[in-house]
Amino acid sequence: MPPADPGFGVYVHWPFCKAKCPYCDFNSHVRHAPPDQARFVAAFRAEIAHTRARIGQRRTESVFFGGGTPSLMEPGTVGAILDAIDAAWPLDARAEVTLEANPTSVEAGRFRGYRAAGVNRVSLGVQALDDAALKALGRMHTAEEALGAVAVARAAFERVSFDLIYARPDQKPEDWARELGRAIDEGCEHLSLYQLTIEDGTPFAALHRAGRLIVPGDEVARALWDVTQETTSAAGLPAYEISNHARPGAESRHNLLYWRYGEYAGLGPGAHGRLDTPEGRVATSTERGPEPWLARVEAEGHGGIVDEPLTRAEQADEYLLMGLRLAEGIDRARFARLAGRAFDPVRVAALLEEGMIAELPGERLRATALGLPVLDAIVADLAA
Repeated sequence: MPPADPGFGVYVHWPFCKAKCPYCDFNSHVRHAPPDQARFVAAFRAEIAHTRARIGQRRTESVFFGGGTPSLMEPGTVGAILDAIDAAWPLDARAEVTLEANPTSVEAGRFRGYRAAGVNRVSLGVQALDDAALKALGRMHTAEEALGAVAVARAAFERVSFDLIYARPDQKPEDWARELGRAIDEGCEHLSLYQLTIEDGTPFAALHRAGRLIVPGDEVARALWDVTQETTSAAGLPAYEISNHARPGAESRHNLLYWRYGEYAGLGPGAHGRLDTPEGRVATSTERGPEPWLARVEAEGHGGIVDEPLTRAEQADEYLLMGLRLAEGIDRARFARLAGRAFDPVRVAALLEEGMIAELPGERLRATALGLPVLDAIVADLAA
């Protein structure tokens, strides 16, 4: 059974990349001159202190350095931020500390430095194990370089994950099955497998509108999804969330904290958080631009631009939306506590009969394989 208290975590956003990928709508920025990392460390310390004063004592169960490309940070920068987090909210002895890395920024000495700084898990943005696909995705590494990076990471860290993107233009299910099998052969404990989506404002969106980028239709996309589930399950890495697969016990604890609707502080440019304050739970976000965030922190002690109290109904809806992504599903009683009401039994019965959701022990509900592709509709139905 999932823990009753999902815990507290910290997300640290490092917004810089060497290049912007054409499919990416994340808050990432390319700068010709390297950023002043000491200045950013000082700003992170200030934002940590501001948040600590607001929410008080916590025990940190997970830290996630995301981006951008956090592996462009110096190990000393990572260590200084972790020290500041530990001073504010002591790190649990078993805390998971993850850092995202690109294969182009992998170097054994740097990885040893991250390990010495306190990082114990790395997530590599491999994205494909096909050179033509990598070029089309705007990636700066080859498949061979990516696999070399995985080997370096496995030598330095106990826990390694990497990402792949599928449902790419012209991709066939049998080709994806071979590529995925090759990835599984690397022996990593965790894989994040995302279907390519066309995000507004990206170069891929412009190409798609112009008819120059065609992604698989619904039928092929579903076949690719089915191949993903069948191949990973057969290899002992079943999906524990819509896009995440792991060997039992190797799930990302930080991501589970999000999906279980735990509390987390979001630090750095464009970071989002959910904080439990004396006035109740609030949704937070910070200034997106790296330089404006830095200026705001230096002037005001934090980079926050959004700080919105969440109603009980909003919290219940967020719990529902996040929790139904998980194979473990959601706790009916927790939803009722958040919402102030139980689910409508007629709606639950209808979804059960349609095979969209299933019941689990402990008064839990989960989305089925049939329901996951239409999860938004299920959430809307249950929340009504």
